[in-house]
Amino acid sequence: MAKAKFIYRCTGCGREYDAAETVYLCPSCSEAPVPGTPPQGVLKTIYDYKAIREAHSGFDALKAKGFIDLLPLESTGSMPKLKVGNTPLYQVSEMNGKEFPFRLYLKDDSQNPTWSFKDRASALVSAYAWERELGTIITASTGNAGSSLAGICASQRQRAVIVVPDTAPLAKLTQIVMYGATIVPVKGTYDEAFDLSVKATEAFGWYNRNTAFNPLTIEGKKTASFELFEQLGNRVPDRIFIPAGDGVILAGIYKGFEDLLHLGIIENMPVIVVIQSEKSDNLVRNLSGKVFSIVPSTTVADSISVDIPRNFHLARQFITEYNGETLIVSDDAILSASMALARNTGLFAEPAAAAAFAGFLTYHLDGRIAAGSSNVVLLTGGGLKDPAAVSSRISMPMSVYPTIDNLERLTQ
Repeated sequence: MAKAKFIYRCTGCGREYDAAETVYLCPSCSEAPVPGTPPQGVLKTIYDYKAIREAHSGFDALKAKGFIDLLPLESTGSMPKLKVGNTPLYQVSEMNGKEFPFRLYLKDDSQNPTWSFKDRASALVSAYAWERELGTIITASTGNAGSSLAGICASQRQRAVIVVPDTAPLAKLTQIVMYGATIVPVKGTYDEAFDLSVKATEAFGWYNRNTAFNPLTIEGKKTASFELFEQLGNRVPDRIFIPAGDGVILAGIYKGFEDLLHLGIIENMPVIVVIQSEKSDNLVRNLSGKVFSIVPSTTVADSISVDIPRNFHLARQFITEYNGETLIVSDDAILSASMALARNTGLFAEPAAAAAFAGFLTYHLDGRIAAGSSNVVLLTGGGLKDPAAVSSRISMPMSVYPTIDNLERLTQ
């Protein structure tokens, strides 16, 4: 097989691997995993930035070629025909009648084909598998990654196997089945589903999409950074609020801007604010600790409900190197933020996405957002992914006979 245009570099030991072959974790660092801790040896995809600088005159030239020089693919034509990415960025100037003294933007990735940010990773993994004639693709998921891979594979005529906890939201399980994927509900946690999918990869040779385990998931998610830069007029926002479970979305956003930094297109990185629920804070809580400890996750935000954040070590590297910030919010704050977001903007976000907005609201109320600054909230999934989560916050009136008196009573 021809030499690939990129290499993999271990984020632990720094060893480099030729990407001509399919590689997951660093073989050296991951050979003796410690049960109950995040995996070592997550790989980072590295390009020849010097050659790219010499070949292109800037960001617009990269965009004109579909950013193919910064993607681990031979051709953008390998990508699914579904419209993945290029999601809208909405500016919101006020809430509850009060104008913001800063700029707020909402990046709505619920507009992707399966209604979540995960389509970015699934599309890239699918395209990579298509180019290399890999057969079955398997993934573990709390719901969104699974429904995403199922939908993308349906569009590419690829076989998908999705391993999910049987407690995953029904709407997401329904998506998986409707797309025709093989669904494997397990009586256990997401982490147990993850381990089973890895065993299947080893046993059957299936290509694995698992977040962080497959380094290309980060490459897919970084495309949102390129879009944000362009949508903001080729400018870097001051802050980006991002929800976190495994820590791959935050790594993807960091990686996209880091690529632009290496190319000399930008001079500074945005401040990434990593948001977790207090009922699933295993990434943020362990950032400064020496011994990794797990508190079982019970958050209503199933998409970020993770006991063992698989991208913990790379996430911590990014947060440390680029002075990222972290925040823990309550489930109550997440559900309240979901309501406030919907009623002020018309955007209905699932709890995991609303967690990012809850983080923004906390910063705003605490006076931590500078006047005139540019701030982005990443909305990673639509509310109809898990309508049961907000059922305690809404009430439906009893039906009435269709008379004007009854209508008046209900509307006054």
